Amino acid sequence: MAPQYSITFAQSALDDLQDVLDYYRQLQAPRIGEQLVAKIITDIELLTDQPDMGRMVPEFELDYLRELIRPPFRIVYRRDQNKIRIVRVWRSERLLSMPE
Repeated sequence: MAPQYSITFAQSALDDLQDVLDYYRQLQAPRIGEQLVAKIITDIELLTDQPDMGRMVPEFELDYLRELIRPPFRIVYRRDQNKIRIVRVWRSERLLSMPE
């Protein structure tokens, strides 16, 4: 049996999830935001057993930087030995760039 991966969140990913909640709260539809974030978390939990289920992020082509496409979101994560770090949760149409 393969080892389970632990999952942590970068502050940027936590901020992204909060932005989703805030956006739908401003639209006076907080329940939709809560449902979307819950679905994102459920998808992220799959990575504990299937860390390679996401594809390589095409903007970088680094084997350890992967993403799950869950329209309308891209869940970007770094896969290390027995660890997954959620980096960003962005709208699918956004392109990623490396910080300078």
